[in-house]
Amino acid sequence: LPMGIADKVNVDFDTRLDNRFIDLRREKVQAIFKIRHTFIEGASEFLSSNGFLQVHTPKITVSSPEGGTEVFKINYFGRDAYLVQSPQLYKQIMMATGLDRVYEIAWYFRAEEHDTSRHLNESTAIDLEMAFIDSEEDVMKIGEKLVKSVLEKIVEENEKEMKILDVNLDIPQLPFTRVTYDEVAEMLEKKVDFKWGDDLGTDEEKIVGNEVNEQFYFITRFPLKTKPFYAMPDGDYARAFDLACKGTEISSGAQRIHDYNMLVGRMKELGMNVENFDEYLKAFRYGMPPHGGFGLGIERFLMEVLELGNIRECILFPRDKKRISP
Repeated sequence: LPMGIADKVNVDFDTRLDNRFIDLRREKVQAIFKIRHTFIEGASEFLSSNGFLQVHTPKITVSSPEGGTEVFKINYFGRDAYLVQSPQLYKQIMMATGLDRVYEIAWYFRAEEHDTSRHLNESTAIDLEMAFIDSEEDVMKIGEKLVKSVLEKIVEENEKEMKILDVNLDIPQLPFTRVTYDEVAEMLEKKVDFKWGDDLGTDEEKIVGNEVNEQFYFITRFPLKTKPFYAMPDGDYARAFDLACKGTEISSGAQRIHDYNMLVGRMKELGMNVENFDEYLKAFRYGMPPHGGFGLGIERFLMEVLELGNIRECILFPRDKKRISP
């Protein structure tokens, strides 16, 4: 055998992944995926009990889904098509249908050049959207309740697996701490070369995590220029938020623009080709309720709460910049 099943000898991670069928027999590896199962089951139970309908949206689309360049282009019977980066545009379209709360256990495909322990090019997420909100705060409240609920389920059902992994899960108190981007910028300007309007990189996220010193916390009121075109503006800010766990972003969300003219204006401001988004914009022409949502990365969440150190531990067959098999 190229490697053993017992955890007595440290095996190179690439060797483990090259022989994943053997690796998956190991007790520690199985424990991760049993907890992952509980997490997804718990998220579905929580969202269903809060009026969310599970949907499944297309993963192949005719236009670059969110206006970005980091997409996988494919040949679709002689036409150019793309793998979606997220279900974002489709779940917003759902808000015009009368199905006011939807969620998806979604696949993300992102052609990013990252080669780190916290990035994948194919990953999964809990992605939801909800209509008739007053502000992004309504979305954040669902997010923090979801996190608390799934952690309670894991603690209740996966005691054996947590012992195998040697982790203890703390159930967080609600509400989670909220810090504004301005407060974050002030923290960072004292420690690193950071100016208002910069995005948060890995190092900056870790510094903020140490400063806030909470397991889970929201960062709110980001500069508008750092967020996608569909985020609701509030002056120079966006009604957007990130949810972080121990200094790592695990979720991003916002109140969305629901007004057709404002949305088209925002797209033009950013130099986007509005015609490429005609199918998306149709849903906004005849009345769209105020809405918002978020995506919560399943692998990121598990990596942080289980203290695994590498996101590839949390998905069966990882896809990254260097690996496309097995």
